[in-house]
Amino acid sequence: MRIVFWGTPEFAAPPLLALIGEGFDVVGVVTQPDRPRGRSRSQLDPSPVKQVAMDEGIPVLQPERPRGEEFVQALRDLAPDLSVVVAYGRILPREVIDLPSLGTLNIHASLLPALRGAAPIQAAIVEGCEETGVSIMRMVSALDAGPVIHTLATPIEPDETGGELTLRLSELGATALIEALALREAGDVVERPQDEAKATYAKKIERDDARVDWTQSATVVARRIRAYDPKPGAWSSVRGVEVRFFGARPEAGRAGAPGEVVAADSAGLVIACGDGVVAVREVHPAGKKRMTAAEWVAGRGVAVGDRCS
Repeated sequence: MRIVFWGTPEFAAPPLLALIGEGFDVVGVVTQPDRPRGRSRSQLDPSPVKQVAMDEGIPVLQPERPRGEEFVQALRDLAPDLSVVVAYGRILPREVIDLPSLGTLNIHASLLPALRGAAPIQAAIVEGCEETGVSIMRMVSALDAGPVIHTLATPIEPDETGGELTLRLSELGATALIEALALREAGDVVERPQDEAKATYAKKIERDDARVDWTQSATVVARRIRAYDPKPGAWSSVRGVEVRFFGARPEAGRAGAPGEVVAADSAGLVIACGDGVVAVREVHPAGKKRMTAAEWVAGRGVAVGDRCS
């Protein structure tokens, strides 16, 4: 089976490595163009998926958009039987989805039809889900709406961050993909249509989505802070400076106005919410490094009575 793999970020690499490790014939990788970094923007960094491909000697395609006759012909020249997509970051046209003889599979980080869309991992934490997982589905033109071939579920740990859950689900996705391909090769694949009535959506995270609403309960605030750790970071303004918060834990008592700092000492930082308070373990003030809350307090960056807004 000749496979073309599509992906870009670091968490897309484990499924690619799994395909290679299991001896599948990965004939090409499609990833986004190298991105400039540094103050001069002169250095170009390959995506983590491209780096794996280069290490393995796999041909790489990097179109700005996955369309156009030149790109489609390059894809045809690879003669894929199957495409596998993991967080590629661009919408694929039907011509590209249907090009391989066996179609295109997608690894989605939720138990479909729940949490279709761009940010299912963060949404699962924000919504307080006790369980999530990965779904292997056959891609169609509609967003994450194709029939599901295989799923694997996992509980969400009480203190798990978005970053930690992303890493776990990337490994689980690799396992699910290999299992799905084994089922296909054995002729045991059953495509299960999704129940549209149960579909929910997790939209792309915008800047304002990560702003902390301290009028919410401490439980909800803590979930939001965990969900956006490490990126984009749940944030508020403190003394006119944007500050990102990490490692929040809900607690009872110590009443104050929502957003008011009610404790700031060597033990850390406690901030009042609409119901209860959250203890914050780490912060990242704009223009500084990420630090413990106690270090921020010791540096007089915050004090009891300050307001987060």
